[in-house]
Amino acid sequence: MGKVAVGAAVVCAAAVCAAAALVVRHRMRSSGKWARAMAVLREFEEKCSTPIGKLKQVADAMTVEMQAGLASEGGSKLKMLISYVDNLPTGDEKGLFYALDLGGTNFRVLRVQLGGKSGRVVKQEFDEVSIPPHLMTASSEALFDFIAAALAKFVAEEGEGFHPAPGRQRELGFTFSFPVRQLSISSGTLIKWTKGFNIQDTVGQDVVAELTRAMERIGLDMRVAALVNDTIGTLAGGRYTNQDVVAAVILGTGTNAAYVERAHAIPKWHGLLPKSGEMVINMEWGNFRSSHLPLTEYDQGLDVESLNPGEQIFEKMISGMYLGDIVRRVLCKMAEEAEFFGDTVPQNLKVPFILRTPDMSAMHHDTSPDLKVVASKLKDILEISNTSLKMRKTIVELCDIVATRGARLSAAGILGILKKLGRDTVKDGEKQKSVIALDGGLYEHYTKFRSSMEKTLKELLGEEVAANILIEHSNDGSGIGAALLAASHSQYLEVEEP
Repeated sequence: MGKVAVGAAVVCAAAVCAAAALVVRHRMRSSGKWARAMAVLREFEEKCSTPIGKLKQVADAMTVEMQAGLASEGGSKLKMLISYVDNLPTGDEKGLFYALDLGGTNFRVLRVQLGGKSGRVVKQEFDEVSIPPHLMTASSEALFDFIAAALAKFVAEEGEGFHPAPGRQRELGFTFSFPVRQLSISSGTLIKWTKGFNIQDTVGQDVVAELTRAMERIGLDMRVAALVNDTIGTLAGGRYTNQDVVAAVILGTGTNAAYVERAHAIPKWHGLLPKSGEMVINMEWGNFRSSHLPLTEYDQGLDVESLNPGEQIFEKMISGMYLGDIVRRVLCKMAEEAEFFGDTVPQNLKVPFILRTPDMSAMHHDTSPDLKVVASKLKDILEISNTSLKMRKTIVELCDIVATRGARLSAAGILGILKKLGRDTVKDGEKQKSVIALDGGLYEHYTKFRSSMEKTLKELLGEEVAANILIEHSNDGSGIGAALLAASHSQYLEVEEP
């Protein structure tokens, strides 16, 4: 073999060795990055853990805060607002009742004909109306005149099957999903607008009086019988179909709970005790916080950058508005510290709330062998393509960690309410059923969240007690529930009672 050939062979061998070393180095580097990404995920998983012992501590803390909030105004992070609803529907209600549901940029008007125990909801109709954007920042009069006009138009279309009682005023339940200081069953002053509304001359005013004046201006003869929020509407709708309903929980974009309390167990109530002996309490449970909540650096980051830092901590861990963004924040850290998506951090990954909870749910429920849905969501929303199956599986696991923590904490909150009511144990020989009415898009559409929550509640209660606790989906509480509350607080009830 000539010297040239030997030289060439040596050079060749050196090149092969160098290439092999590069490959090994690249593999070591990428496996090092993967290990770093996994370390971020595992640390997050550990901080999110919700063993049964911890959940029971959360439930106990919820019960303690409930008691403190009932004892005095401002005594707790939970407002425990007195709703003045002391008559929940029984199923005996009869007649034609209306509801107005105002909670965002659209409002709904609804009518129901109730037929008592035998007929129940004989017929119902509703209409949805968009509020022109300029009215959301105009004057109080302009907004309520617009709403009253839509209501009058809806009343004018009353057709077959709806029978207003002769000589009686029509009655309306008003669901108003903004912060209100309730003064009675049919009055409350606006504390502040949210959700894009900003009409200064309504703040501090009684919203029922505003609506009533607007109806009078156009000659619409209708009385607002009940002013409620969507959670109390859900409780009323649930109770109408099932008398064992003791509480309602909304798990949607936001979250809240309401329940039926014994009136004598409310120290801050100074009025006459209601005849029923009961009072519905609007907990505003989204504002619950406790040292037992498994908060992470990502929750703290989300809170600091939110519109209401330090408030609604429980809501920020469990509701649909925030779950997707927690996933995004963890992915962002994996991208920054471990180059999870390559050398650069994808720009869209830095945009708050770009990853919505419905998208997170779609990825979490992806059953295709190559996780096609995950791939398309990453591409369409975050503009990340060329992901490996291993990466996509990791993202599904991250969705599972966030959803499971939220679901299990929701279950702990429900246990807290059952404890406050003394319904978390089985009394000797007693088989009292307790039903929780649930509504909201997160509960309705995020299947893995729902089943994790229900499974956790059973686990927390134990088999024997769990057999007496039921969760029921109470659809459209905020609409029909408000009409039912107008019926159960009708001015004509006394007339009809023998």
